[in-house]
Amino acid sequence: MPNTRSAKKRLRQNVVRRSRNRSNKSSLRTQLRKVTEALSAGNVAQAEAEFRLAQTKLDQAAAGNLIHGNAAARLKSRLNARIRAAKKPAATKS
Repeated sequence: MPNTRSAKKRLRQNVVRRSRNRSNKSSLRTQLRKVTEALSAGNVAQAEAEFRLAQTKLDQAAAGNLIHGNAAARLKSRLNARIRAAKKPAATKS
């Protein structure tokens, strides 16, 4: 339990920030899951649309130190590679 005034204030700030971080991280994971589900369903157009939103959320999370910048870049790269791979067989079939 904090004793000093500054420690009490830090506790209040930490509670608010933890809540905000949890919410933002949950929203990010949800968006990434939407991209993955669209890809697994074979809906490339929807996956691309969801990926654009995911890119924005990843960049914002990296800018706010919610996740590391390299982790955001890695996730974007891997998702984009999966989308390109899903598009390629569709182009050769038609």
